[in-house]
Amino acid sequence: MKKLLASTILAAGLYAAAGSAQAAECGDVSIAEMNWASAGVAAYVDKIILENGYGCNVTVVTGDTMPTFTSMNEKGEPDIAPELWVNAVRTPLDAAIKEGRLLQLAPLLSDGGVEGWWIPKFLSDAHPDIKTVQDALGHPELFPAPEDPSKAAITNCPSGWNCQISTANLYKALGAKEKGFELIDTGSAAGLDGSIANAFEKKTGWLGYYWAPTAILGKYEMVKLSFGVENDKAEWDRCTAVPDCADPKVNAYPTSDVFTVVTKKFAETNTVAVDYLKTRKWDNQTVGKVLAWMDENQGTNEDAAKHFLENYGDMWTTWVSADVAAKVKAGL
Repeated sequence: MKKLLASTILAAGLYAAAGSAQAAECGDVSIAEMNWASAGVAAYVDKIILENGYGCNVTVVTGDTMPTFTSMNEKGEPDIAPELWVNAVRTPLDAAIKEGRLLQLAPLLSDGGVEGWWIPKFLSDAHPDIKTVQDALGHPELFPAPEDPSKAAITNCPSGWNCQISTANLYKALGAKEKGFELIDTGSAAGLDGSIANAFEKKTGWLGYYWAPTAILGKYEMVKLSFGVENDKAEWDRCTAVPDCADPKVNAYPTSDVFTVVTKKFAETNTVAVDYLKTRKWDNQTVGKVLAWMDENQGTNEDAAKHFLENYGDMWTTWVSADVAAKVKAGL
């Protein structure tokens, strides 16, 4: 018994020492809470794990792509941008990495940010021959326009969004008008989301632009169609993404690179947090389900992060050691 007691005391002492060491190594951490849902939830997942699992002192600050990148690049704060869509800042980010101010760590989204034209899964299951956008355009009867069911429809982004330009150019390149399809502007993000919800409610066909990870694709099962070609970046920059391009060609949407970016100073002084950030990642399907739960329950980013940690232990416990996972669970 004495031996067991002594071992227990020794283990407790080592555990406490390890915890103190982790706290000393971690210290203060600031995380950008970007103003879109998936990144906001990721910020709080990191906050909870770093605080509960590694003893960090975490502050979450409001963020957006350009302001956060500029602040990190010029002022060295905040320390972490958990979900940065790096293509939007590729050139200055490359310069900041080369000049030693910022580090691009691992991808947060394992399958990247995804855009494209989608159809409902129930329609795909009923018509397994529809694999490509061109296949779908061969069946205008399956995609009735909401205002005139005698015509077919392709649903576009709201006005002012970049995706409205690419969708309009691809509509033209595919000759969709000649195949009996109208290009529908839903007027707003809510209108776009509502058109998908309405299609599922009425079990009618829907064809149009959307992206992942999002709550809608977490709530409604959709299938992304192939354009039958690979993304041609040169053509994308020349024409696909250019308003009113005169001669658009069929092209595929690029997959967006989504990485965690940290300041060099933070990486050099906080190896515990950086090691964790290099390991964790999640897929669009999981993120979509978490966002759908948040939407249905009107939860906050922090609520959704706790929901993820409470219900997706099989995923996140692989990001950390068993003792860290135990401390995170104990703190929920």
